[in-house]
Amino acid sequence: MRYGSEHKAQTRTRVLEEAAAVIRTDGADRIGVAQVMSRAGLTHGGFYAHFASKEDLIVQAIAFMFEDGAAAFFDRPEDGDPAVALSRYIDWYLSMAHRDRIDRACPIPILAGQASRLPAAARDRFAAAIERLTGAVEALLARMGHATPAATAAASIATMVGVVAMARLQRDDARALILLETVRASVRTACGLPHRERLAT
Repeated sequence: MRYGSEHKAQTRTRVLEEAAAVIRTDGADRIGVAQVMSRAGLTHGGFYAHFASKEDLIVQAIAFMFEDGAAAFFDRPEDGDPAVALSRYIDWYLSMAHRDRIDRACPIPILAGQASRLPAAARDRFAAAIERLTGAVEALLARMGHATPAATAAASIATMVGVVAMARLQRDDARALILLETVRASVRTACGLPHRERLAT
């Protein structure tokens, strides 16, 4: 049976979703082609219709992880106010929900520790994705009239990534929440956003 381009695109997306899930939970160095295809409900033999190699799958999955996450915050045309988009992103990033939802989390805290073990092409894609994310935050800050959008965007992303990683190491949820809330207030202030009351967990 021959399938159209739409079916092929849907199948490829399904494989990327499963590959991204494996990378998030097990690490890129533990991903297996048969494992991913089985999770996607597909046969191993169909893999090469979509990807040139396992390395290609890892590269494309990393790109997919960033595109999937960024779309939720930066690709909404209804958000005419850049402060609204930035506020929503910071509040989500520094939330207990983000800390706990590894399967839908930002890939930076997860992949940072794996970067040295990634294939060169995957490291390049990872670095480029971080630059795009930082650039998106910088653009929002610039539209808000922030005095130092580039420096503030870079510092904010680095700070948020670090604190999420630390919060995931906390066994005490109350301590993790205090850590996230404290840094959230600091990042919002640095970005020129007003203080907000404690978020629901």
